[in-house]
Amino acid sequence: MPLVIGLTGSIAAGKSLLSDHLVKTRGAIHANADTLVHRMYDPNTEGFDRIVAEFGEEVIGDDGYIDRKVIGSKVFGNRERMSALTTAIGDISQMIHDTIDAWHADLPADAIAVMEAVNLIEPGYSEWCDTTWLVACETETALPRLMARNSFTEEEAMQRINGARDWRDRAPAADRIFHNDGTLEDFQAEIDSAIAETKAQFDAGQLPKSRWFDWKREQDELKAAESEQ
Repeated sequence: MPLVIGLTGSIAAGKSLLSDHLVKTRGAIHANADTLVHRMYDPNTEGFDRIVAEFGEEVIGDDGYIDRKVIGSKVFGNRERMSALTTAIGDISQMIHDTIDAWHADLPADAIAVMEAVNLIEPGYSEWCDTTWLVACETETALPRLMARNSFTEEEAMQRINGARDWRDRAPAADRIFHNDGTLEDFQAEIDSAIAETKAQFDAGQLPKSRWFDWKREQDELKAAESEQ
């Protein structure tokens, strides 16, 4: 069985940098859940039709595709509208599960695969991965990165940062936390150390059970207690 890493993190923290480094140095297979989801609402799909019906034709860009910057401005920071978008897209969970199942079926036993997803922990995708990694950085680091990467104004960038879940909320479910506020060289060295240790444990059958399972059990217990009140 290949080693499947579930990768998540705060906005502009460096999730893609970590994935790209593993692809280049370890030959990892990488899938970005956002990219997979985007294919679910390409033109001429049911997801496309549902999004336009929900949010209006102004979300269609000049190229005929859903303009993600426009739709993002409508849903970020608004849980109700984000939920409406998720519903309109379709069964994202099944799509992620199918992708990981295909890795297990088709990849060689010594392979490494990375499922990168902003929302990895809460929907339960971590259950299908062997380990969950979390990349974090502070707001003062993320802000200029996001402005440069997406050509956002400071106000637009802060809207995205404030609308995203804080990495500290996800830390209890993560098996490794990478703090990417320093140099690229330091970040890459930390990745190299982490993958070497994780792969050795996995190959030896000694990789600890993911902390996600204990986190999930605690969340379920909290919900059960709240429902009884």
